[in-house]
Amino acid sequence: MITSFAELGLNEQILAGVDALGFTTPTPVQADSIPLVLEGRDIVASAQTGTGKTAAFALPALQLVAGAKGKGPHALVVTPTRELAVQIEDVVKVVCEETGQRAVIVMGGAKFDTQINALERGCDLLVATPGRLIDLMEHNHVSLSQVKVLVLDEADRMLDMGFWPSVRRIMQELPKKRQTLLFSATIPPSIKSTIDAMLTDPAVVEISHVGETADTVDEHLCPITQGQKTELLRTLLETGGASGQKPERVLVFCRTKHRVDDVSKTLESAGVAVDVMHADRPQPARARALERFRAGKVQVLVATDVMSRGIDVSGIDAVVNFDVPMDPEDYVHRIGRTGRAGATGHAYTFVAPDEISPLREIEYFTKKRVPVWDLPGFSYDEGRIVPPEDRSTSKPTRTMFSGSRSRGRGFNAGRYGRHY
Repeated sequence: MITSFAELGLNEQILAGVDALGFTTPTPVQADSIPLVLEGRDIVASAQTGTGKTAAFALPALQLVAGAKGKGPHALVVTPTRELAVQIEDVVKVVCEETGQRAVIVMGGAKFDTQINALERGCDLLVATPGRLIDLMEHNHVSLSQVKVLVLDEADRMLDMGFWPSVRRIMQELPKKRQTLLFSATIPPSIKSTIDAMLTDPAVVEISHVGETADTVDEHLCPITQGQKTELLRTLLETGGASGQKPERVLVFCRTKHRVDDVSKTLESAGVAVDVMHADRPQPARARALERFRAGKVQVLVATDVMSRGIDVSGIDAVVNFDVPMDPEDYVHRIGRTGRAGATGHAYTFVAPDEISPLREIEYFTKKRVPVWDLPGFSYDEGRIVPPEDRSTSKPTRTMFSGSRSRGRGFNAGRYGRHY
């Protein structure tokens, strides 16, 4: 069993960066991936969120391109969102201070001129979102001809977000002789044919399977009516929920931007320190909200699913699914924001009668029931639907529950229990 980074083949400069980051023992994905990368292998690595994937590719990539000649970049990391790009930058800039290397980040929402000037000075490692990188390539502000190591981060998310045409365009500009590292939380079947075309005899590192949720997250299903969701959220914040202790950091996910704004305003009027993150907010405002949340200046951050993989904050006590996500994978990524780095977290999913179908999809995807949990002392409306404890996780049908949008008596627990 590997117990230190020194056992992985990292050099003294990189190990100094590891110390500066405060890392002590490598996580499983780091222990399995780093030696393979240093051997020069292409790899496909899947691991749950919060398991250290960024260091798993950043540390060996920086070591492999150390001393490379030319303007660069010599290593390229492509990632789908601005928040993930910043998260990666936070790791590599610490390591680069120890190695003397230079890292540059380019992403939408930031000034072109600043990024162009940074690229003009050259870099060892470039972190980029697909759209901004292509813009810079097309205006001849960056050349990828010297890239030795390519990292595709959150590959499944890039596929979901429609970035694969952009990724293919970027890869056309890369040297054919290169090392390619593909990292993701999941490797769904839809991406496997694409992997075969992009990588050469890749080693596979599989720490998690599709649909697997972290053991460090206690999941709670909260049957509720739509009209009581905000009241339940406020009470949960005040009482501490299942933990019994008032949470310091709570991440709330909503399905739409309007929903995020509405929930935020309601909490704010109730005296809760809250901020929001969604795609309509300018990048500086999103970064500021994340930093305030990270620093403990706000108790609650309300966000849409576009942020579910870009929020890397330690010490999140609880995640609340204010709306049940329509995509089961989003559920896994949402609740993966808590219970990170070995800590225990709580995830609450508020399910209204009209959200039973996506709940079933989630339970089929994760192959387990989410335990029903009621907040002690809370006065629930009669219109909610409480799932039976013995409900099956066999494949759901999408056309059942024809009356699921009615509230209360027209859609009773007996019918739900027979068909669930």
